[in-house]
Amino acid sequence: MSYDIRTFGDPVLKTCAAEITNIDAKLVKLTDEMFDVMYQAPGLGLAAPQIGVQKQLFVYDVDGSRQVLINPKIVESSGEWVYDEGCLSIPGLYVEMLRPKLVLVEATNLDGNTIQIEADELLARLFQHEIDHLQGVLMFERMTPDQRKLALAEYRRREENKIESEATHLKLS
Repeated sequence: MSYDIRTFGDPVLKTCAAEITNIDAKLVKLTDEMFDVMYQAPGLGLAAPQIGVQKQLFVYDVDGSRQVLINPKIVESSGEWVYDEGCLSIPGLYVEMLRPKLVLVEATNLDGNTIQIEADELLARLFQHEIDHLQGVLMFERMTPDQRKLALAEYRRREENKIESEATHLKLS
């Protein structure tokens, strides 16, 4: 099956995904397809709702290490880190955002084992971003009101003018 990345405005991105209760060959095949879509985009992570699949699952690859997290939850977070955050569902727009610097995530892997991963900076941000997708939250909702107004206006401008090639970076101030 071929999947397309859903973009801002698609109602599937605003819906909470369902918890996964059964890890089977069909789920493994879905994760393989998700990696293909993510690499083609290209991106570092991809949540199942971004391709229209309402399951608590995301894939990621940081530094050549393919990983799958099922039913992930942030159990601890601390610190602060500002970084230009982007999203495959909001193509070409990067916004300087503040999020916790460190997170501890608990999830299930494809073998059915419960795992915990401590992450900082980029990986911590990726986990927070993808888990937001599983809860029906887009990065627009993590912005300050002024940032959101600016970002939505820029996103609409890009959409109206069919701008795909260049990236837009918005700062915190």
